[in-house]
Amino acid sequence: MVTKLSVTSLILIVFLPFCSSKRVPSPENRKVFIAHKDGKFTLYRNGSPFFIKGGSGYTHLDALHESGGNTIRVWDTVNLGLILDSAEANHLAVVVGLPFRYADPMSFYHDTSKVLGQYKALQQVVNRYKHHPALLVWCVGNELYFPFNRRYNDFYSAFSNVVDMIHTEDPDHPVTTTILNVRTKYIFNVLRKSNIDFISLNVFNRIPDMKDKIDRLAWFWKGPYLLTEWGIDGGWIGTAHTSWGAFIENSSTKKAEMYRERYEKYVLQTDPRLLGSLVFFWGQKQEYTHTWFSMFDEEGNRSESVSLMQYLWTGKFPDHMPPRVNYMLIDKKGGPSDLMFDPAVTVHAEVVLLQPDSNITHIKWELLPEDWYSVKGEDVKPVKPHPMEGLIRAGPGLTAEVITPSVGGPYRLFATLYDKFGNFSTCNIPFYVVKDP
Repeated sequence: MVTKLSVTSLILIVFLPFCSSKRVPSPENRKVFIAHKDGKFTLYRNGSPFFIKGGSGYTHLDALHESGGNTIRVWDTVNLGLILDSAEANHLAVVVGLPFRYADPMSFYHDTSKVLGQYKALQQVVNRYKHHPALLVWCVGNELYFPFNRRYNDFYSAFSNVVDMIHTEDPDHPVTTTILNVRTKYIFNVLRKSNIDFISLNVFNRIPDMKDKIDRLAWFWKGPYLLTEWGIDGGWIGTAHTSWGAFIENSSTKKAEMYRERYEKYVLQTDPRLLGSLVFFWGQKQEYTHTWFSMFDEEGNRSESVSLMQYLWTGKFPDHMPPRVNYMLIDKKGGPSDLMFDPAVTVHAEVVLLQPDSNITHIKWELLPEDWYSVKGEDVKPVKPHPMEGLIRAGPGLTAEVITPSVGGPYRLFATLYDKFGNFSTCNIPFYVVKDP
């Protein structure tokens, strides 16, 4: 009787080195390993316990170290050598993301040459950087989905083969993968189909019920886990929005308060299975807006969330805190008021602080067209829209006069406050220009 093998199973037989062909060090002799004692999981690095506290991002590594962080997490291998070197120079460890194709379309995993190409490319990366002193953990893929269906067997074979390859080529560093939220099916399947060392979770809006969901999986999973992305709410289900679908973004101060509440209540817990956490996003990025997740601005100035993370990691605030912003108003109304205006009319904007701040040096006003609506908020564009020129006249203090655009549609007014210590604070407000057909 002939047994039918999947395409990637054949690759495993031909290309994956036998584990017995290399001497595998015992756990306590590895550079990085996870120990389980008295019901507690502990990550060890270079012989000492290492609790992960850091950020997901690849810039401002000096600021991360100064703030008390010890780890960064990157999603791919772009400029990996430079990132590892910079991390080492700043006394940081790195969770290295290895890009891995999603299960769909399965045509990729039915193609022997493509699967082999992915395998060998990742094998080259592992062998090139496995001895770098900043390397902490390999992370295969980001937010992959692990469906329960036989038609995905080739995907699972390819994933399992890569995990086994890393264990063989580099037994000094554990292997993980990230799952969005606590997905029972995905966690069950990836543990059943591979020899992954631990689970990593990306959690945002659903962080309040994370621990309860993890506890309910104890019937099949009692292993360690890492929070690779946690932070404020994103612009998705459950986030406040206007009647035309524009998400209401919190001020930088309210975001910092959310980071603190979630870290103290849900992240900084006594769960003996938790290996640590990485806050999102340690850097600057365009996602919904250029300020939504950004803990830094384009020039490297620091937000209140950076100051807050320093306090959470070290117990000490920096000497100078950014301006504390409450919200923005247009004609004395806030974002939840569904602001709608005629084209080319003058409206009055103001920023309201939680407390006076004499260290503010200047304020930057920007009017941008929204970029989310063309893709229904599902896949946001990675590039900040161009600010509209000639429509804003700064007024006294933290006020401005704004002429609404002549073209109908959704817009957002931003205000960025800077102080003389390299800090910044932000707030914005969405509005809609209604133009008769």
